[in-house]
Amino acid sequence: MMSIRFRLSVMMFLEYMVWGSWYPDFSAYMGKVLGFSDGQVGAIYALLPIGCMVAPFLAGQIADRYLATDRLLAILHLAGAVPLLVMATARSYENVWIWMCVWAMLFGPTLALTNSICFHHMPAAEGDFGLVRVWGTIGWIVVGLLLGVGLREWMPSLLGPLGGFDGMWLGCGLSVLMGLWCLLLPGTPPAAKGESPLAFLGALKMLKDPQFAIFLGIAFVVATELMFYFVLTGPFLYKIGIAPGSAPAWMAIAQAAEIATMLFLPRMLKQWGIRGTMMVGILAWPLRYAIFALGGPLWLVLASLSLHGLCYVCFFTASYIYVDQIAPPDVRASAQGLIAFVLLGAGLVVGSWFAGAVSDWSRVGSEVDYTRVFLVPLVLTVLCAALFVALFRVREARA
Repeated sequence: MMSIRFRLSVMMFLEYMVWGSWYPDFSAYMGKVLGFSDGQVGAIYALLPIGCMVAPFLAGQIADRYLATDRLLAILHLAGAVPLLVMATARSYENVWIWMCVWAMLFGPTLALTNSICFHHMPAAEGDFGLVRVWGTIGWIVVGLLLGVGLREWMPSLLGPLGGFDGMWLGCGLSVLMGLWCLLLPGTPPAAKGESPLAFLGALKMLKDPQFAIFLGIAFVVATELMFYFVLTGPFLYKIGIAPGSAPAWMAIAQAAEIATMLFLPRMLKQWGIRGTMMVGILAWPLRYAIFALGGPLWLVLASLSLHGLCYVCFFTASYIYVDQIAPPDVRASAQGLIAFVLLGAGLVVGSWFAGAVSDWSRVGSEVDYTRVFLVPLVLTVLCAALFVALFRVREARA
C-alpha cells in the first residue's frame, strides 16, 4: 500500500513536470519556427497567470462544495491534455492563443488544488508540506534535463511525421499520466457543510481580518517583484560577463537552493514560527536586488542567485501554509485559490508589465542600465519588509 506522502509527492513531481515540459523552450520555438513577434509570445505567456487569477475561484468552489478534490484534479489534467495536443502542431497565433487560454483555465486551478489536497491530508503541514512540495521543483528540473539531454535524441524518430513542438507532445503525455495518477490520490471529499453555498465568498471574508489583509497586500507587491528576477536576470547576467547561452545553467543555482531550502523548511518553521520564516524570506529579496544593483563582482552576483531559495520558499511556500492555518475548514480550497490569485495570477501579470516598463525606462541609448532597473525592486521590497516587520502578526487559530 502506497503511503499518502508518497502519493502526494509523486503528484507534485508530475504537476510541475507538465508545466516545465514546455515552458522554458516554447517561447524560442514560437519566435524562431512559427515567426511570432515578441508581443505575441508575451501575450501567450501571460495567459497562465491570467488563468491563475480567474479559474481557481470556480475550481475552489467546486472542490469545497460539490466534487472531491482528487477527482477534480484528475478531470482537469485529463482535459488539459487536449489543448497541449493541439498546440503541439498549431501554426497560427490565433490557434496557439486560443488553446493556451483553454489550457491555462484548466491547469491554473490545479496549482492551488494540489496545495489544498496536501494540507487536507497532512495535519502537521509545517513539518511535511515542504518535503512534499520540493518534489515539484525536482520534477521541473528533471523534465528539463530529460528533454534537453536525452529525450530529444529519440523523440524525432518516435513522433515521425507529426512534427511540431516536442515539449508540447511530452506535456500532453505527462498530463494524461498526471490525470490517471490523481485517481490514486487519497479521497478528499468536499466539506459536509459551510456557512455559505458560495465558498469563495467565505474566502473573501478572510480579508475582514486586518492582519490577513496586510499580509495579502504585501504578498501582492512582493509577487510583482518576482518578475524582475524571471524576466531580467538572464539579460543582466550576459551583460556582466557570463558566457553566451549559459544563463539557464547558472540560474539552476537558484533551483538547487530552492530544493535545499525546502528540505530545511520544517526546521525553520519549528524554530522561527510562520512569521519568523516569512520575515527571513522577505528580507532576502532586497538583499538579492541590492547585489544585482551593484552589478558585481561577478562571483558575488552568481552567489546571490542562491538567495532565491530563501526568497521563494520562506515567503511564497510559507504563505500557502499560513493561509491553510487560518482558513475556515469549509473554504480551504477557495482560500488556496485566493492566495494563488495574488501570488501566481495578479502579481505575475502586473509584475511582467512592470518589469518590462522599468527596463524600457532604464535604457540609455540601446543599453539597459541594470543598476537603475534593480534599484526599483530593491526600494519596493525594503518597504514591504519594513511594513511586514512593523504591522504583520499571526493569528493563531482558524475562524
